[in-house]
Amino acid sequence: MSRRLTGKVAIATHNAGKLAEMRELLAPFGIEAVSAGELGLPEPEETGTMFAENAAIKAKAAADATGLPAFADDSGLCVDALDGAPGIFSARWAGPTKDFTGAMARIFAELDRRGAAERRAHFVSALVLAWPDGHTELFEGRVFGELVAARGSAGFGYDPIFRPDGHERTFGEMTADEKHGVDWQKGAGLSHRARAFIDLSRACLAPAS
Repeated sequence: MSRRLTGKVAIATHNAGKLAEMRELLAPFGIEAVSAGELGLPEPEETGTMFAENAAIKAKAAADATGLPAFADDSGLCVDALDGAPGIFSARWAGPTKDFTGAMARIFAELDRRGAAERRAHFVSALVLAWPDGHTELFEGRVFGELVAARGSAGFGYDPIFRPDGHERTFGEMTADEKHGVDWQKGAGLSHRARAFIDLSRACLAPAS
């Protein structure tokens, strides 16, 4: 059974882009958020083989360290013609300096090396809420599209090369609200993180009064 989340939550991330998106998503619910990066918490080793496993590792570590409910996202880009790579290794492809320009170039180099004309891909987001007593809840979202030449400087990570189905612009060309804003009346959002968050909010959050 799902638990209601109120008050304060630790966001288990050191990624400024993810932190900004998560805070915007949480804002309508009156949830105060503090990040693992702001608290100086170490990043746990992500030893999982799936997005959900790595999200749980991060959420549990933050919950244990802070004594607060903790909210973690593990997400990445899965390219069909690369057998789902970079997948859970999406951040690692960017290396310790977070060079996503190089990571995007690597994707196209790998596609060329394989002689792959197919450019279908999708983003996955696994969101886990963990409580200090060990209770966890998982929510997942996906958005499908295709890879194109890099366009736009908004967003972060692989956003400039991903054009979601039904749209002419890449995530890198969209505003934050266009990418992950939620239409609460319709219960709809575009990004993988927004879609996962909609399910999380229905189960665990109530709008601020």
